Formats: sequence, structure tokens, C-alpha cells
Amino acid sequence: MRTTTHKRSIPALAVFAVGALALTSCGGDSAEGDSGESDSGGEALSVTFLPKNLGNPYFETSNAGGEEAVEEFGGTYSEVGPQEATPDGQVEYINTAAQQGEDALVLSANDPSAICGALNEARDVDVAVVTFDSDTDAECRDLFVNQATAEGIASAQVELVAEQIDGEGEIAILSASANATNQNLWIELMEEELAADYPDIEIVDTVYGDDDDQRSFDQTAALLQTHPDLDAIVSPTTVGIAAAARYISDSDYAGEVAVTGLGTPNQMREYVEDGTVEAFALWNPEDLGYLAAFAARAVASGDIAGEEGDTFEAGRLGEYTVGADGEVVLGEPFVFDSENIGDFDF
Repeated sequence: MRTTTHKRSIPALAVFAVGALALTSCGGDSAEGDSGESDSGGEALSVTFLPKNLGNPYFETSNAGGEEAVEEFGGTYSEVGPQEATPDGQVEYINTAAQQGEDALVLSANDPSAICGALNEARDVDVAVVTFDSDTDAECRDLFVNQATAEGIASAQVELVAEQIDGEGEIAILSASANATNQNLWIELMEEELAADYPDIEIVDTVYGDDDDQRSFDQTAALLQTHPDLDAIVSPTTVGIAAAARYISDSDYAGEVAVTGLGTPNQMREYVEDGTVEAFALWNPEDLGYLAAFAARAVASGDIAGEEGDTFEAGRLGEYTVGADGEVVLGEPFVFDSENIGDFDF
């Protein structure tokens, strides 16, 4: 299990997320170094964010956090990306970032290895490469900013679905793309935990919505037609869980088939309020993008090399320490339900 440490305590995560969002909307106090100049010879760092795809609400939120951070430390921010979540779609933007001499590239990978050649060519011309949300092979980047440990994310989803179906029944997984590094690892760990701790819960199918709303909606319909005894759908992707909830909320399966996984409060609010969804989990994606930007700054400015034990300051989030394999972990997943969802706005 990979580990990392930072000064902010995990029990305060939910309260802190609300305060952080309030700071964002109000402008907040500038982080140390907010002088319009970076640490790289007094010249502002250029940072490009490359999500899996554009138009994805999750990445719109995380990239907003990245932009906030870049503005705080006086860099220049840009966002590019493909319309569809494919590795080929990302390669052209990686190449462009290298050709334009960007200081740092922050991306969520659509494939762990297919984009490695382009990333390493960018690193050869001194572009700092930081992955967040979904990683590449470790040799293709300088740091990976993880939203939480893979074990923690998998366990949170297992506990949610087990509680909602009383520890037994048939479940299906509605994932993003078949090659998504993070999704596949979470699913593997969920399968292991279910087999060990919940032998009466059976995963009857795993399907892929490719982080596309309509395809995820259609896959939900297909799952319910194929598996008439299905008790729950677990979707470890914000696009998928919202599409599944939307389908079930307006069908005869409402109240019969549970939906859980990973989602954002604003996407899921109506489905929690109407009873379609009891509870789901996530982290604060705005904080994730914010942390990734500060991590990129630390590498691009030469403050850290990305080695285990390196420490850096991340503005309002405090100090973080690099763990094994160049990984930095934001925190633990947080569970949203009808009692707390009104406290969040992202």
C-alpha cells in the first residue's frame, strides 16, 4: 500500500472542503509566493491542464481548482483536451505542450502506457509532468496526485453497496473506459474485498460507459434488461453514477435497485433528495486540481525532484509529502447523503 503524509487531519476533511470552496468563491488569501513571479528565475510558470475529456463536470471542477492555484502562485494557466476520453486524443495536446515549451503539464491519463512516449518526449524538453485522478506508468511522469488511496476508494464503495443491499444480492459495475487506470484498479480491489468479506454479494457484470452521459444511460438500461434480479449498480465514475441515477429515477426500478459509487454533490443532489440514491462517495475534486497545480509548481521550479520523502507547500491545503512511487495523496473519501449534501456546492 502506498503511503503519504500531510499536516491536515482527515476528520476535518468535510468541514474543510466547505471552507475551501467558500475561499474559492471569495478569492481567498493568496498563497505564499503570490507575487506574479514563480520560483523559476523570477519568470511566471506556465501550467497546462489536460483532463480525460472536455465537457466533463468532474474535470470542470478539478480544473477550476487548478486554475485557482496557478493564479495564487502567479503562473499562467491553460486548459486543453479531447472531446472523447481516448489516449490518442490526449497525445496531440501533450505534443503541443512540449513544442510550446510549457513549464508543466497536469493530466488525467486515459491509458497507463499508450501516452508514455509523448509524455517522456515532453519531459526530455523539461516539461514537468504531473498526473492526477488517473495515473500513467510511474516512469512516464514526475508525480502522481491521487485523490485517495485506491484501497480507501474501493473500500468506501464496497461498504456503501453492502449496507444498501443488506450484504447480499446481485450487483453490476458501470465503469468509465475499459483502459482507465484508476477505474480498473478500484474494481479489482472491490472484487477482492467483496469476495473476502461479503461472499453473498455477486458482481454479475461490468460494463463501460466511456465517461459519456448517453452511453452510460444506455448501459444502465441494458444492465437492467440483462439482469432482472439486479439489486444495485455501483459506478466509480461521476458521469456514470449520474446517468444511472437519472435512468432509474424515472423507471419502475426506482426504490428497487440501489445506485452508489463516486459522484459530485451538485450532480447527485436531486437523486438523493428524491430517494433514488441513498449515499455515495467522493473527495473534493476542486482540492484535487488545486493540489496537482501546486505539485506541478514544486517540480517545475526545482523545489522537489519527486522523490519519496520530498515535501512541498500546497497553498491553503498545507504541506504534503511525496510517498512511494512518486505519489501524493489528497485524503480519504467522504460519504455524501441526505443529511450533509446540502452543505456542499461543487
